[in-house]
Amino acid sequence: MINYIWFFMILSGVITAASKGQIQLVTEGVLKGSEQAVVVSLGLIGIVAFWSGVMKIAQDAGLMQNVARALGPLVRRLFPEVPKDHPAMGALLLAMSANILGLGNACTPLGLKAMDHLQALNPHKERASDAMCTFMAITSSSLTVIPTTIIALRSTHGSASPTEIIGPIMFATACSTIVAIAADRLLRRAAKRPRWK
Repeated sequence: MINYIWFFMILSGVITAASKGQIQLVTEGVLKGSEQAVVVSLGLIGIVAFWSGVMKIAQDAGLMQNVARALGPLVRRLFPEVPKDHPAMGALLLAMSANILGLGNACTPLGLKAMDHLQALNPHKERASDAMCTFMAITSSSLTVIPTTIIALRSTHGSASPTEIIGPIMFATACSTIVAIAADRLLRRAAKRPRWK
């Protein structure tokens, strides 16, 4: 589906430029965009490496495990169908902890591992289980305490105070997570409600 969206966006840009008689804008846009992508990427490397290092130190110091331990009671309530001692519970806790701490690089493999464990528990292999849907909703809207990538982007573009967005991001992501959990619960109830014919 994403491929179709990208194709539509590119095609509509080419058609718009051609209809205005300025097809050279497409080439200029591609070259300028490519140049800007390289500049931003190079600027991000140092900052992302620094924050990744800080987060790795925090992870090695046990911060991620402490966050996972603190999240335990909440996660067991969010995923009642996942047995407490099943590897899926540990994977869920670690993936959510990584997301909260802004460890995007660590969260992706942990999230895939959690989904793999949840699929093993799934009685209907051809469709996502309730736990899988809940995990996707929470991961997509995840509460973030340290938004590493955004701090890096702000710093790269010359922000005087790149970390001042931590408070607003914590508030916004907390709201999005609450909405995601509420929507998940409402949709679960609606799906289980008997349908009249």
